[in-house]
Amino acid sequence: MPATAQSHESRRRRRTNRLLAVAATVVTAGALAAAALPASANAGESHRGHGGHGDHGGHGNGHGHGRYQDVQLLSFNDLHGNLEPPTGSSGRVAELQPDGTTKTIDAGGVEYLATHLREAREDNRYSITAAGGDMVGASPLLSGLFHDEPTIEALNALGLDVTSVGNHEFDEGAAELGRLQDGGCHPTEGCYTDKEFKGADFPYLAANVLDEKSGRPVLKPYWVWKQKGVKVGFIGVTLEGTPDIVSAEGVKGLSFKDEVETINKYAKVLQRQGVKSIVALVHEGGFPASSSYNYDCDSPGAGDGISGPIADIAKNVTPQVDALVTGHTHAAYACTIPDPSGNPRTVTSAASFGRLYTDTTLTYDRRTGDIARTAVKSANHVVTRDVPKAPDMTRLIDRWNTLAAPIGNRPVGYISGDIDRDGTESPLGDLIADAQLAYGRTQDPETDLALMNPGGIRAPLTYASTGSEGDGVVTFAEGFTVQPFANTVNLKDYTGAQLIQVLKEQVSGPNEAAPKILQVSAGLTYTLDLTKTGADRVVTDSVRLDGAPVDPAATYRVASNSFLAGGGDGFTTLGEGANELVGADDLAALEQYLTANSSATAPIAPPAADRITVVQ
Repeated sequence: MPATAQSHESRRRRRTNRLLAVAATVVTAGALAAAALPASANAGESHRGHGGHGDHGGHGNGHGHGRYQDVQLLSFNDLHGNLEPPTGSSGRVAELQPDGTTKTIDAGGVEYLATHLREAREDNRYSITAAGGDMVGASPLLSGLFHDEPTIEALNALGLDVTSVGNHEFDEGAAELGRLQDGGCHPTEGCYTDKEFKGADFPYLAANVLDEKSGRPVLKPYWVWKQKGVKVGFIGVTLEGTPDIVSAEGVKGLSFKDEVETINKYAKVLQRQGVKSIVALVHEGGFPASSSYNYDCDSPGAGDGISGPIADIAKNVTPQVDALVTGHTHAAYACTIPDPSGNPRTVTSAASFGRLYTDTTLTYDRRTGDIARTAVKSANHVVTRDVPKAPDMTRLIDRWNTLAAPIGNRPVGYISGDIDRDGTESPLGDLIADAQLAYGRTQDPETDLALMNPGGIRAPLTYASTGSEGDGVVTFAEGFTVQPFANTVNLKDYTGAQLIQVLKEQVSGPNEAAPKILQVSAGLTYTLDLTKTGADRVVTDSVRLDGAPVDPAATYRVASNSFLAGGGDGFTTLGEGANELVGADDLAALEQYLTANSSATAPIAPPAADRITVVQ
């Protein structure tokens, strides 16, 4: 039967088994491996028969029981609570055409994602749906306002079987992640509806996230899907560097271990329990040579297909793992990377925001219990908006929108055109930095400048109306989608030497391979020379404030969000500032700036983004 038609009883059994498995983590570390698998195996028994036409010979996708059985693995990653179709560039994908040109396609929205996944599952009795983390966090207001309960409800209805945690699952700390898994009303805001939140029907896997006191995973490390003798194990990890990109409060009491060592450890556990087909769900990713979702990264001349952290992880994860579903970089790829034995292994990522899903065929050998790797096929597919909307998802969105509308539809400002977040320096980045500088000066008139991390800007501001408010109107919901983290705007003192060091940290140390260029407020200018390497890419004598060279010995008052002020994103020097003043949340600062500086007759124009001179 379809995923949406699961019986109440089968869902209850899955939930009971999951809770029992989570409870098993309170046993000693030595007993963990023995205790977890039986509960996982029970929870993994599929109750989602999708029909199917079995091949009664040696290979099939339905009722056949020949030696080889095709198992469909549908996967996606980095949904970030985007239930409604994302707007602007966040709601489009690039498709490479046969003649070498690129076509842009509108994509995303769970009403369409549900339809695509359900159609893909038709005639596939052996079908699993998995995700690579960041299902929640940095979410639009429709989900974020309710601490992502709407997204968990949507994922339940989508038929998600299992996901790894991502870094954003820890935005509100381990206790809140546990509530999303197990259910219950929010500890301070209570229940949002007349029904208590039920939690996830699928397990979150966090094999490399340990409680510092007990040394045990905070959630299940692995899970096993079973269907008529076919067993596929899943191990879930997030990037080891999560503490560097999540607020200190969010990861308090947790330790994050090496991805490769953790996956290899639990692959051995699964092998000892007789599970030889293994998929790793890894919330870490890479960068393909092309931004087109259908780029063939295994084609001649494509090099290693993808670069970045996942390439090194994939090359070192044990050959016992048959495929890697990845995420975090919001890139799209379906590549092969050699395992330590030199054999090709599939590594996939489906961009972000529900714009793509990956369909991977894992050919299961019933004789060995393993995946016949030479037969693995994988491809990304666009979640187009030309299919019927799933009615249950429409009802879900409408129900939560009814609750959110009084808050979300409130106008907070006006713009004269799209204000984008793309580029080394972006118009929206400049706008947010200016807003934080203006707010900082209301708290301390001596505030000199503001810095904003690009990763904290989650969506563009689009001119076209997405509702009934009218073109050019910025609503609270749109502002929330841009800055959903509830960071505060903090003020700190830095010497000029420290300020220059902060700029160098954008392109050196942990940020050298993938620079994180801070967005700067009006008055701060400098040159970034990308023909050089490391910290030398920042031309020191070009750094000026209001036209005057930054004095290494002088003191400057700097506004930034609390994440940056704490040294996040590799900006350790920002964590060393003095005389800290903690202000209101950053969304309030943006709202105040838009309200004070725009009107229906005098909207804000997109900033020129000309504060950083880039030499290439």
